[in-house]
Amino acid sequence: MADVKYKRVLLKLSGEAMAGDKGYGIDPETVNSIAAEIKEVYELGVEIAIVIGGGNLWRGEAGAALGMERAQADYVGMLGTVMNSLSLQDALESLDVPTRVQTAIEMRQVAEPYVRRKAVRHLEKGRIVIFGAGTGSPYFSTDTTSALRAAEINAEAILMGKNGVDGVYNDDPNKNPNAVKYASLSHMDVISQGLNVMDSTATTLSMDNDINLVVFNLNTTGNIKRVVLGEEIGTTVGGR
Repeated sequence: MADVKYKRVLLKLSGEAMAGDKGYGIDPETVNSIAAEIKEVYELGVEIAIVIGGGNLWRGEAGAALGMERAQADYVGMLGTVMNSLSLQDALESLDVPTRVQTAIEMRQVAEPYVRRKAVRHLEKGRIVIFGAGTGSPYFSTDTTSALRAAEINAEAILMGKNGVDGVYNDDPNKNPNAVKYASLSHMDVISQGLNVMDSTATTLSMDNDINLVVFNLNTTGNIKRVVLGEEIGTTVGGR
């Protein structure tokens, strides 16, 4: 294995990352580009698990706001994450990267059911594992899924790739040109300052299990690899 900072990571991708410039749906060219970057990290010998959001296809909160029953709306969103997971799996395997999709809602014709020990075994065998369908329960975000799965597989860090945002700021950098980017924060800083990094459940889970979180710009080519190699980019959240 190359000299890497993190040997086992969970990569959190937003659903919007799968849409590219289209902003909605799944853009195969964009997905292929993401897969190529993940392959570079894979070739370093890093064990990689992935969670993808479903915001490019559906948002449960939006459905609920329009009158849909919230739990039902969330289940629709979970199925959207499976669509994204299968798309990324196809792109990775076209690059000869062995990949398994595990889902929290059973659909055995297209993916394995989530089994923690089996997921860990896949990682040890050099396979990328993509976790689909969130936690399998409504009201929990894919941020929470990321923190939960990272803890279950003993990941050393959650790598949170953002679209066009290169870290955590004290204000919205798109609205405030004087917003200051943090190089590092504690999980408690994130909670006490109400910073929009992950939802509070995910942040607390990460803090309680001592899992670092690295927030970086996914749109800059090579950034996933830079984070794994320990370059100081984005914002690192860790400790209390």
